[in-house]
Amino acid sequence: MLDDKKLFKLQIRFHALMIYRNAPPDFNPRFEVVSCLCEYDGRVLLLHRQDHASEGNKWGVPAGKVYPDEEHARAAVRELWEETGFKLPQQQLAYFGRICVRCPDYDFLYHMFHARLNKQIDIRINRSEHKGFIWVSPKEALKMDLVLDEDKCIRLFYKIEGFEYRAEP
Repeated sequence: MLDDKKLFKLQIRFHALMIYRNAPPDFNPRFEVVSCLCEYDGRVLLLHRQDHASEGNKWGVPAGKVYPDEEHARAAVRELWEETGFKLPQQQLAYFGRICVRCPDYDFLYHMFHARLNKQIDIRINRSEHKGFIWVSPKEALKMDLVLDEDKCIRLFYKIEGFEYRAEP
């Protein structure tokens, strides 16, 4: 029987190996997710998830599932609006890239967008999903209790040491 500490270490070990640059063999994404790193004055926007949400009480960038037949950039704009009340013009979005995520029971594609803002936006969070927000530097964000693998995405985007893709099979 595994105690909580050993189980936690196993989970960390597993999750440290689940991101791929290229799809591994038999990769079959069940859905796609978009995220938007909103940056203003060297700081990124993080949303604090409600306790009842999956990965509750953790911090993450605005993100969510892509609807069937929805363009990725349009999905990123929609998610940002739904979660912050801010309507970002689609032309302000820059596509950073896609990663392949393998979980124990399913695979999914994760698309990352970036928006460099020229002024701080008025945030009106959706209280059913989030309980707060903060603007922090990327390095400060890495010290926070982030949703699973958000640290890897921040390290990847900002080229901060400590990110490695899982070895290709």
